[in-house]
Amino acid sequence: MKISYKKLWVMLAEKEISQVTFRKDLSIATGTMTKLRRNEEVALSVLLRICEYLKCNIGDICDAVKIDDV
Repeated sequence: MKISYKKLWVMLAEKEISQVTFRKDLSIATGTMTKLRRNEEVALSVLLRICEYLKCNIGDICDAVKIDDV
């Protein structure tokens, strides 16, 4: 399984919040933003801050995606 933050990017676009504004409002480190963009794991505390900021549940911003065996 891997994580996908596609829902997060869609939600930000729908709310017309730029990634720069999002990062600054939440004081998210640039390295963490890179991890989010690359669908890499980030700390649960960061995900919870994002949920509080967007007034949503964790399932609204990310998904666990099955990796197909090659």
